[in-house]
Amino acid sequence: MEINGNLSEKATEDFELVKAAKNGSQAAYTAIMMRYREPIYYLVLKMVRNESDAEDIAIEAFEKAFKKLDQYIPEFAFSTWLFRIATNHSIDFIRKKKVKTLSIEEVVDDGERGRMKIQIEGSTKDPEEKYIEQQKIVLMRQYVEKLEEPYKTLITLRYFNELTYEEIVKSQDIPLGTVKAQLFRARALLSDLMRRSKQSI
Repeated sequence: MEINGNLSEKATEDFELVKAAKNGSQAAYTAIMMRYREPIYYLVLKMVRNESDAEDIAIEAFEKAFKKLDQYIPEFAFSTWLFRIATNHSIDFIRKKKVKTLSIEEVVDDGERGRMKIQIEGSTKDPEEKYIEQQKIVLMRQYVEKLEEPYKTLITLRYFNELTYEEIVKSQDIPLGTVKAQLFRARALLSDLMRRSKQSI
């Protein structure tokens, strides 16, 4: 994989980080995440206009990028490639959200004198779906337990206890900005932990 000689100094540094990450360097993954965490988050937030969704999508965008590092061609900047992945993932999310909304409140022609009716999908989960969901929660708790503090506590408060950011600020007595930054880092660590766990199976 040859690098484009016209790349900027920062793009060249990114290329070296990508090479290191592909060789298994966890420090390189972390460096990439820290370098582009905020730009990717704000790009996604601009598109989906919801902080919680933006955080989820940003993390998922990094996951996608890390899984596809072999597909990155250094003819152009890594940041361009990464931003494209985040943008496409955001567009997919917006499309799925629209489809989901339509499936819940879909206007259907009932075939009788052209009358229209609203078709509402049942939201009740069957026993099998409930069991699978419970197992996923149990597995996720096992991963969370492996995190160091304060990340373990923050993930637990936010996603298992379902506290708002403001409630976490009060309970932990730390600034809102710190809560958001540490939660983002916690989710990145959790994602990395799960990725490495799958690779070792």
